[in-house]
Amino acid sequence: MGAYSKIYNAFKKYPLLRGMTSYSIIWPTSSLIQQSFEGKTVGNYDLWRCARYGVYGSCYVAPTLYSWLTIANIMWPGNSIKAGIIKTCVETVTYTPFAMCSFYFIMSLLEAKQFHEALAEVKSKFLPTYKVGASVWPAIAMINFCLIPPRNRVVFISLCSLVWTCFLAYMKHLEKEALPTSNTNPIKLLKANL
Repeated sequence: MGAYSKIYNAFKKYPLLRGMTSYSIIWPTSSLIQQSFEGKTVGNYDLWRCARYGVYGSCYVAPTLYSWLTIANIMWPGNSIKAGIIKTCVETVTYTPFAMCSFYFIMSLLEAKQFHEALAEVKSKFLPTYKVGASVWPAIAMINFCLIPPRNRVVFISLCSLVWTCFLAYMKHLEKEALPTSNTNPIKLLKANL
């Protein structure tokens, strides 16, 4: 059995490994894309920032997302529209806020910020980010729960998250004064930053 076959079989047998691998590529790539929008070029990319995104995406997001998708599939089995709606609604009010708060908090700690600074970032950036996420992710979640086989769900979501993570990276590096207000249309905000 060749190396390719062994890798293929490992990814097929262990979907978490497949998700962690895809996130270890997609999250740093999103950081690079976002840095390009900031005007950075090959010579001045912040590679430590990319590394933080890679570590966070592969070692935190992929396992928590895999766990959520596994639990959701056990609690509401099947790919019916009804099961998809239930999973999507539950995800929107449970996993999504948890994931967004975790992103700002843990990434701040990875940047060597203090606990109170990480908490302040969560408080200032969670709501604007959640509004955009609640406008975009339910449709993606419905597709994921209704049309994608369970073994490919983490990979599908990781591909969709390429664009989303570019947005998260943008929001992460916005200064507090530049954050959108409560009147900001979340769809316009997302379109303006793509």
